[in-house]
Amino acid sequence: MTDYLDPRFPGPDPYAPLGEHPSFDLTSDDFANGGTFKEPQLGGNDVSPQLSWSGFPAETKSFAITCFDPDAPTAAGFWHWAVFNIPADVTELPSGAGDETLGGIAQAVTLVGDSGKRGYYGPNPPAGHAPHRYLFAVHALDVAELDVPADATPTVLGFNLYFHTLARSIYWGWHENK
Repeated sequence: MTDYLDPRFPGPDPYAPLGEHPSFDLTSDDFANGGTFKEPQLGGNDVSPQLSWSGFPAETKSFAITCFDPDAPTAAGFWHWAVFNIPADVTELPSGAGDETLGGIAQAVTLVGDSGKRGYYGPNPPAGHAPHRYLFAVHALDVAELDVPADATPTVLGFNLYFHTLARSIYWGWHENK
């Protein structure tokens, strides 16, 4: 599902090179799919949104969650959040769970994003650049644990997700600093 493709946004479809995968239900109580964010989720406040998912493949052994801004004025976008090794029986994260410990889920590994922070960093595009999309992707994986070091980059995680994703759902919002 590529409802996040819209001519208002300057960046590419970052998931196009990653192949087609089935989708599943992904929702948030904190913002509407394709809508704008509330103040707590924005950069500087950095309260990760509530997310819940269902309908993923029965053979799912773990999940990874990423938040990516493909519209950042860089050649590589901007990673706002990357966490993996979320057990398959976890199907919801409450608001604010995006800290370093993912709300106390022991197996989960949270990487340092492009902000330099280990945990969720909210939308904060450069003033006057353009509206930016923030793509929250939940990846259903075929392994219980990915062998990715805790000091790896979100790009390294993304490379590993390419080989282990059974299904992927994207829920997105946007923000602009004028």
